[in-house]
Amino acid sequence: MVGVDIGGTGCKAALVDLLNGELASERQRIDTPHPATPDAVAQTVVRLLDVLGGADVIGLTVPAVVRGGVVRSAANIDPEWIGTDAVSLFSEALSTSCTVLNDADAAGIAEMRFGAGSGRNGVVVVVTLGTGIGTAVFTDGVLVPNTELGHIELKGMDAEQYAASSVRDREDLSWKRWGHRVGRYMALLEKLLSPELIIVGGGVSKKFDRYSDHMLEKTSGETEIVPAQSLNQAGIVGAAIAASRIPSTATS
Repeated sequence: MVGVDIGGTGCKAALVDLLNGELASERQRIDTPHPATPDAVAQTVVRLLDVLGGADVIGLTVPAVVRGGVVRSAANIDPEWIGTDAVSLFSEALSTSCTVLNDADAAGIAEMRFGAGSGRNGVVVVVTLGTGIGTAVFTDGVLVPNTELGHIELKGMDAEQYAASSVRDREDLSWKRWGHRVGRYMALLEKLLSPELIIVGGGVSKKFDRYSDHMLEKTSGETEIVPAQSLNQAGIVGAAIAASRIPSTATS
């Protein structure tokens, strides 16, 4: 099974072993085209699949709300995506069956199957900290899709404008100051959802110990907060899992 993770800076793809959630091939990466219009991105994905040798069913992620295969938002992608039938776009470009889902949802699916969320019941929130903030919410292992909780209001702005990993870089924040910001965001999620577990994903999860104590200073202490285990391959793995749930003749 092939998973494709389409991001703001790079499009990544690999074969995935669905028995253990590991990549079964070398991860392939091509820079995301600019402008990242639907047709340009589709052709980039074609190039990735040519290297991998194709697949009968392919799962893809996009950083947007996806309902019924159609992209409904464009906070971190080209506005031309809004209203695009992404399933039809990629199925036609790749001449195979495709499924398309939100990137944070895909990362959450991988983390719940093979990572820190495996076997956990109750409400679990997977938070990806990167260019923006993505979220995936699960209740007793079932995904509530397209939650987009990175856009809830915090300090008079979208939360991702206050606490995303990119904000730390852009404002040159210390790990302590940024950790406090992330903690305030986590505290807001606690109030809204009362989760049993919050899993912190995204590339910055590899440096969890540098900000976790500062983050926890701002939370209630009642919710367990842990780093993701799937790290940067979560989107690819989650996309492949989602693709495995549709028959090879399906197109949505």
